[in-house]
Amino acid sequence: MRITKDEALEIIEILKKTYPDAKPGLHFNNAFELLIATILSAQCTDKRVNIVTEKLFKKYKSPADLKDVDPRDFEEEIKDCGLYRNKSKNIINTCKILCEKYGGNVPDEMEKLMELPGVGRKTANVVISNAFKKDAIAVDTHVFRVSNRIGLADTNDVTKTEEQLMDILPRNLWSLSHHLLIYHGRNICTARKPKCDICLVNHICQFYKNFIKN
Repeated sequence: MRITKDEALEIIEILKKTYPDAKPGLHFNNAFELLIATILSAQCTDKRVNIVTEKLFKKYKSPADLKDVDPRDFEEEIKDCGLYRNKSKNIINTCKILCEKYGGNVPDEMEKLMELPGVGRKTANVVISNAFKKDAIAVDTHVFRVSNRIGLADTNDVTKTEEQLMDILPRNLWSLSHHLLIYHGRNICTARKPKCDICLVNHICQFYKNFIKN
């Protein structure tokens, strides 16, 4: 069961006060760096990605620097991020497309971003939101879990979760809500043992009302 729009706003206001420093976990200086970092972050922690990219971005400053690199050599540089063979191929092929089709620039449109190897809807939304400052809400595992537990969404589908979040939250809060829900998912609404007893939004949360409180 989904909560109301007023309840959704109340939750976001509470989370804003709880996590005043909520911001992207990946380190980047531009759209290119964020795109590469987000591709590397698949099934890997932001902390690990940041360690790898700290060295990586000193060496590769643009798509042109990466497009002709041997994927096997690049694998060694990103090995700590896991799934490195696929990520290496995807990143290098993405850089080739960026150079050939977009003059070395990262496009700021969902459709164009999703045509790039290794870029799904979540990655595209992360780049659109954080690099280009456009209203978008990326649904990662934390956002998906927390949204559906609380009642901001009510679906087993990631894309539908995104659609429901866009419906229930004001557009100007989409990007911030993404970060707030991630912070809440990491600190309180964890996957295995959510800390419902100390959660500041448990008076609205559908999971707490239906499965914990009673």
